[in-house]
Amino acid sequence: MAQHLNNNSILPNMNEMNETEKMETAILGNGCFWCTEAVFQLLKGVISVKSGYSGGNTPNPDYKSVCTGLTGHAECLEIKYNPDLISFEDLLEVFWKTHDPTTLNRQGNDVGTQYRSVVFFMDDTQKQIANAYMEQLDKSGLFNHPIVTTLEPFTTFYPAENYHNNYFNENGIAPYCQFVVRPKVEKFKKTFSNTRIFTISY
Repeated sequence: MAQHLNNNSILPNMNEMNETEKMETAILGNGCFWCTEAVFQLLKGVISVKSGYSGGNTPNPDYKSVCTGLTGHAECLEIKYNPDLISFEDLLEVFWKTHDPTTLNRQGNDVGTQYRSVVFFMDDTQKQIANAYMEQLDKSGLFNHPIVTTLEPFTTFYPAENYHNNYFNENGIAPYCQFVVRPKVEKFKKTFSNTRIFTISY
């Protein structure tokens, strides 16, 4: 049974959510969560983004253990969103266009199964949508090599240590943020700035 283990204090939601607002969840892994969090925070309709770990067999993993590549977990994001404002398909579009889904267990210099490209589907509907989207992308010729993103059933999301959350916003002058995270954010802005799902949230 899927569960969300809250073993850390988590930053408040980026946006205040009223009691009647619809909310659904997507769990996506596309490399280092310091990079990917900063991108999904810019989407209109996204309520919160939390960094964490999923997909492995080791209970209660921490960053150090996940970095060994031996836990089976991937660095990923728990994205809470309002489906009236942004769809799961929209999230997948951003997901696939802001990382390289054709490199197995690698994003740039980050290498290991913890950096695999993965969609943790919450139900059969998400699985079908992700599978159909991936097949369409493969046929489109957008990428020069086959997509190696895995579709895995969601089981448990383990929140990462608190210092990982809102990392780019709070550590923007750090070398990794300047040379790795910022280019990804700028690429996202260039690609999606004129779309209905783009917003400036920081």
